[in-house]
Order: sequence, then structure tokens, then C-alpha cells
Amino acid sequence: MLTLLGFGMVIAFMALIMTKRLSPLVALITIPILFALIGGFGGPELGKMMLEGIKTLAPTGVMLMFAILYFGVMIDAGMFDPVIRRILKAVGGDPLKVVVGTALLAAFVSLDGDGSTTYMITVAAMLPLYRRLGMDALSLTCVTILAGGVMNLTPWGGPLARAASALHVDPSDVFVPMIPSMIVGIVGVFGLAYVLGKRERQRLGTIDLHGSPEILDSALLPAEEGALQLKRPRLLWFNATLTVALMVCLVLGVLPLSVLFMVGFSIAVVVNYPCVKLQRERISEHAKNALPVVAVIFAAGVFTGILSGTGMVEAMSGSFLAIIPDAWGPYLATITALASMPFTFFISNDAFYYGVLPIVSQAAQTYGITPVEMARASLIGQPVHLLSPLVPSTYLLVGLAGVEFGDHQKFTLKWAVLICLLMMFTAMACAVFPFVVR
Repeated sequence: MLTLLGFGMVIAFMALIMTKRLSPLVALITIPILFALIGGFGGPELGKMMLEGIKTLAPTGVMLMFAILYFGVMIDAGMFDPVIRRILKAVGGDPLKVVVGTALLAAFVSLDGDGSTTYMITVAAMLPLYRRLGMDALSLTCVTILAGGVMNLTPWGGPLARAASALHVDPSDVFVPMIPSMIVGIVGVFGLAYVLGKRERQRLGTIDLHGSPEILDSALLPAEEGALQLKRPRLLWFNATLTVALMVCLVLGVLPLSVLFMVGFSIAVVVNYPCVKLQRERISEHAKNALPVVAVIFAAGVFTGILSGTGMVEAMSGSFLAIIPDAWGPYLATITALASMPFTFFISNDAFYYGVLPIVSQAAQTYGITPVEMARASLIGQPVHLLSPLVPSTYLLVGLAGVEFGDHQKFTLKWAVLICLLMMFTAMACAVFPFVVR
């Protein structure tokens, strides 16, 4: 019963948002409540589940809100203008180079292991180019999220750390053999960027931006009046230093992310706009971007709280194991790699790595498949996982880029599956995990 309710809830949710019958915000709240009531869960018990989910995601919501405000202030002050000017000179108005440059920037920034940071920096730097050239922002979100999905398999990234701790194996033993797969995966992302960029070049042509200051500036300035008055060129180095210090503290884990961005935003807005009236105006302006993202995060807390609290996650995991015939045992590593795509899409990484993986790995050992091989196989589906509606940072990406969540999923999903398969075949060719044990 719980299995049917769990899969039914997720499928109904996905169908409603992808067909645009409901917005993600409304669907994340109403659909799980409806299915919980159908399952006989109600009253104070249901309320406690929802509150637990909200509490879990509250730090993420706070972090995203202040991160959006922080980078909004940095954009207003013109911190990214020199970066964008350099990129403009390098790409010369060529859409192909713009998309490939997006993939390169996203892959580089993703080394810190934090998806939210990758999205904020990449979109802030590249979106003005897409808008100026009339390019499809879905190409931006597609290559950004896929580059992040591949590069997030570092030992300090969340998925590998979960897999290693769940199976009690050394993270370096999982990571080092995965390097060829990651290299092929990121090459695949660059190949995809080339294809998407070439398509955009054929549609739009190449725009000559050299030697045209008015075109150059139009790509950098917001459309609203008074944007020039908001620029702070004299504070460029201060803003850049503050941002670098914030990123270093983020990587070192000096303070929680939410606290870091709260402190960073407070310093940035006071130094750049000492006038209280200007501070209020900037907060009010960027709150329009922050509020929808944060609201969806807290709504996702309701969804995950009910999914976990009702026991649907455990039931879905057990059902998956029950349908695997004994003859499939020698193929469990390959099955795990393939199943990691839909499973990490439908349930959280924590549920998959701590709930499903240990049980599957224990069964696989009877066929001679080691835990470290199962850990590697379980990481294959991460590029698809990032498209899940249960991943908070994805809402940040689509919110900053100004695209619909459902459109982003439909555009990117096929490419994400292709990148996963490319990594899987490379891993098996390099004996990272076996296709079948004899």
C-alpha cells in the first residue's frame, strides 16, 4: 500500500508540474497531503511530519534567500562587469563559444562541491550574454547542471561521501578509479555544449560585439533606469575580495552556508549602499527573485517530510529489491548504476545511499561484487538526480535563469541520461565495476 502511494504521489506530482497543471509550489504542498490522507495519515501526526521536513530544509532556504540577495547586490554594484567584458571579447558574439564557455565556467566552479554556488556564479556571469544575443536560456541551465552533476563526484561532494560512509569504504578508493569516467563525462558535456551552441549559431548567426561600446554596455546594464547610479567601480576590488573570502570560507566550512551568506550580504549592502533608503530599495528589488525560490524550498520540506514520515521511502526501496530475480544477482552492479538514475530522481540522495544501497550491496557480496564497486556504480545517476524536484538548488538555477522548472526538465533529461550512460560504459570498460560477475 505504501509503495503504491509513494510511487503514485511522485508520479502524480511530476505529471502535474511537467504538464503545467499546477505550479511546483502548490503541487509540493497539496499532492503529498492528499496522498497522506488517502493512506490514513492525518491530524497532529501529519503536521509533525511536515514540520520535520520544513526544519530539515530551513537552513537551505535561509542560505538561498541571502545568497540571492548577496549576488544581487554584487551585480548591482558591477562586480561581474569586468568578467563579462572579458568573456564578450573572447567569444565575439558567437553563440557556440558562449555555450562552451558556460560549460567551462560551470565545471571549474563546481570543484567546490556546492551546486548553489556554481549556479549563482555561472548564471550571474553568463545570463547577460544569453539575453544580449537572444539565446535560449535553457542551453545555459542544461550545460550548467550537467557539468555540476559530473564534477560533484569529488570526495568532498555529497554523493560520494554518502556512498562511502554508507558502505564503510575509503572515499579515495571510490574516487580515484572514477576519474576516467568523470573525464569522459565532462568531455561529453563539452560535446553537448558544442552541439547546442552550433544550433544556436545556426539560428541566430554571429553578432559582432567588437569595437562597439554601446552594445558592450547594453549587455552589462540592467534594463531599469538608474542602473548606472548603482554601479560602484571604486569598490570593485573590495567586492571581489569579499566574494573570494566568502567562497574560501564556504569550501573550508568555517561557518554554515546560511550564516556565511547572511554575514556576507550584511557587509556587502552596508559598504556598497550606506544609505538606508538604498538598502531597502535593493532588498525590495531582489526579494522578487528570492521569495519564489525560498517558498518552493519550504514547500519541498512538506513533500520530503511526508514521504519519509509515512514510511513511503522505505516501502519503495523494499519493493525495488523484491522484484529483482535471483538470476539478476551477477548483474547487480550494472542494475545499481542504471537504477541510480530513476531512484535518485524520485527519492533523496540520503534515502538512496543510506536506505537502498546498503541492502543491495549486501546482496551483491554473495555474488562476489565488492562494496567499493557498488559504491562506484551508485554514483552514475547523479547528473539525472540534479533534475529531481527534490533538489533545492535546482530551483535556484531555474529561478536565476528565468526559465520554467518543467521546461528545464524536459529539455535536459535526455542529455542527462546520455551523459550517465557514457560514464557507465566508461566505468565498465575501465573495470571500475563489473558488468557481470562469472
